[in-house]
Amino acid sequence: MKRLIATAVALASLMIVGTSAAALVPGVFDPGNTGCVHSTFAGGVLHLAKNCPTSTNAAAGADITGVEGQTFVEASFTLANASQCQGGSPRFDVQTNTGFFFLGCNNVTPVINADGTATYTFNAATLAAAGQQVATPTGQIQAIDVLIDVEGTADLSNITVNGQLQEPVTTSAPSTKDQCKNGGWKTFNPAFKNQGDCVSWVATHGKNAPNG
Repeated sequence: MKRLIATAVALASLMIVGTSAAALVPGVFDPGNTGCVHSTFAGGVLHLAKNCPTSTNAAAGADITGVEGQTFVEASFTLANASQCQGGSPRFDVQTNTGFFFLGCNNVTPVINADGTATYTFNAATLAAAGQQVATPTGQIQAIDVLIDVEGTADLSNITVNGQLQEPVTTSAPSTKDQCKNGGWKTFNPAFKNQGDCVSWVATHGKNAPNG
């Protein structure tokens, strides 16, 4: 998402290469190679962590691809709980042909669900109802991502843009045990329960079915 980087490097947008298909692409922006930011997706949840001071120029998040050219209507995500909203983080960064827009979790009033999770919906009505703290995106989407750049963690699920659920696309299977290590087991289709499940699948050439 180089357009966002060029527009607001100081705001730590993600520098991830998107794909043409609609998909969530987890990644980090860590120009100083601090290793303090992490982004993983498993079980329908995007887990983001920044284990260093907020002032550190680093962010964790995901690109949202496949919506380029669309007019922004609405975006949303659900946090594990409302306490994970720290200031304007997590947020959507939206680049359109008319400008750059920030949609932070503190810019709308969340809906607290029965299970304690909190859903944040960003559209013209919810932004206005919360006092129009930020501008509603206009024009056609050129790039969009979701991220945290404040010290802490956030667990996001049900990430949507214009009504479309955003999840990573996984189409490959591991061919070596090493590909299962360091969290690699989370990125494959079939879905694995853990690293050992992935290794077992490779060792038996797929005879041991994945348990994910």
